[in-house]
Amino acid sequence: MTASISTTSLTRRFGDVVAVDKLDLELYPGQIFGLLGPNAAGKTTAIRMLAGIIRPTSGSASVLGMDLFSEIDAIKPHIGYVAQYFGLYPELTVSENLAFYTSLYRSVPRARQSALLEQYNLAQFADRYAGQLSGGYKRRLSIVCAISHDPDVIFLDEPTAGIDPVTRKELWDVFYDLAAAGKTLFVTTHYMEEAERCHRLSFLSQGRRIAYGTADEIKGMLGHMHVYTFTGDPDQGMLAALARLHGVRLINRFGLTTRVVVDTDLPYEELVKFLDDWPVAVGDPVEDPVSLEDVFMTMTGKTPV
Repeated sequence: MTASISTTSLTRRFGDVVAVDKLDLELYPGQIFGLLGPNAAGKTTAIRMLAGIIRPTSGSASVLGMDLFSEIDAIKPHIGYVAQYFGLYPELTVSENLAFYTSLYRSVPRARQSALLEQYNLAQFADRYAGQLSGGYKRRLSIVCAISHDPDVIFLDEPTAGIDPVTRKELWDVFYDLAAAGKTLFVTTHYMEEAERCHRLSFLSQGRRIAYGTADEIKGMLGHMHVYTFTGDPDQGMLAALARLHGVRLINRFGLTTRVVVDTDLPYEELVKFLDDWPVAVGDPVEDPVSLEDVFMTMTGKTPV
């Protein structure tokens, strides 16, 4: 199968700042690819390069077999792009926005425009100004405009940011339908549960790719470590002392549950003794499966944003 997107050492500099550093990727039709990283990791820059909005500094890339550097005008009719922020015209109605965006690519029959509004539950708002829509329906409209010309590759930059869980699930159902139809979806997200929904993932840190593969493959990157959880309400002194214990790589709190990622050279018995000797009473640590967030925070040292 021919790759929909292929990059080799793709790089973008802004002056002395390297926003994306020698990025290697390979995406295929029918695949939802997720790109995660802290703020300023280079996620949006990567999408903007591949969508032809900004030019790479160096490296090579192809989209649908066409060269990103020399054939960008031929590429653009075959891609759709949903920006991180609402990129439509608030003073135009829903139907007017759709008609305008379809005219930028090629003639899209009125019947298809109407069908898309029905499919994405926007027909009821056809005559409403886009600026008056809720956040969830603005996202729907952005997606409809981006796919109206039936592109093969769809870029979605944090498409569910600020969206309630029910709407987020509905949008992901849409993404799966698009992938099932053979489309390639390139998604950036800061939600770990959304990362689990992707067929393949990559983590960026300071512009560099630090992880790549399926969710299970990336979780396996912590194979030389253990994850333990314990319940209780540890004080700051205890957490600070725990962080200084040799072999402790990450401490992450969730209410009354604390997750600790440790190297294999920290014996379980030593961790138990440390917790037992501390004046604050907490439960015995229990080994837990590795999560994507464990990997992300251990490798980047930051929370997923």
